[in-house]
Formats: sequence, structure tokens, C-alpha cells
Amino acid sequence: MYELKTKQTDNSVIEFIENVDNPKKREDAFRLLDIFTETTGYEAKMWGPSIIGFGSYHYVYKTGHEGDAPLVGFSPRKAKISLYFTTGDSEREQLLERFGKHTSGKSCVYITKVADIDVDVLKELIQQTVTFLEELYPTESE
Repeated sequence: MYELKTKQTDNSVIEFIENVDNPKKREDAFRLLDIFTETTGYEAKMWGPSIIGFGSYHYVYKTGHEGDAPLVGFSPRKAKISLYFTTGDSEREQLLERFGKHTSGKSCVYITKVADIDVDVLKELIQQTVTFLEELYPTESE
């Protein structure tokens, strides 16, 4: 049976960022930590060894595969900073047109540095993803 590799851990987000080799990337990671925390209202948690995630949702695919994932997140990788937003929302592409210098994959958006992007658009992308996923995967009230 398939085991999900990216699970929430108890590892320290601050320690992870402090261990980022590149000083500029480390500085950007702390800035992103502030932006994501402020925008989502969620505490940052480590997901797997290198993803800083905010909030979570439980998904179940038609195939029966299910798991948990962060609503949004980022990872300061060696080459680029990966930003994790959802796919499937039509607003995403419109927001990315105003985002600044980036490349994108299926669910990742890659930037070299925070100075290359419009932080206000970043906040819109974060909020759009959180809203979209919370509507798509409502959590049961406690």
C-alpha cells in the first residue's frame, strides 16, 4: 500500500530555516514565514523534511487514495524557493499574471527571491488557495 512521504512532523520550522545555507534565501524564508502566517492565521508546521506548511486538509481521491496535506506552504530549496498553492481554481492563473518573475509546475510556483514578486499578489494567492481548499474539503467542527 502507498505510504505518503510528506507528513506533518514536530520538527522546528525556525531550526529548519536557520539551517538554510544561503543567507539571502534564509532571509527570504523568514520573510515568507511572516507573510504566510499573517495571511493564513495558521501556525507554521514542518511537512516532511523540507516543506513549511500552514493549515491542513484531508483529501480522498476517487481511487480511494487519501491523505493529509498543508493548505499552502513553501520550501527554500537550493535552486529556487517552491511555493505550494492549489490547482483547479481559475483565479490562480489570473493572479500569476500579476505575480512577478516566476515559473510554475503543477501545484508549485518557483521564485528565485521575494524581491522578484509582488507580495500583495502572493497574499492573494495564499488566501485564494486557503479559501478554495477549505470550501472543497470542509473540516468537521469539533
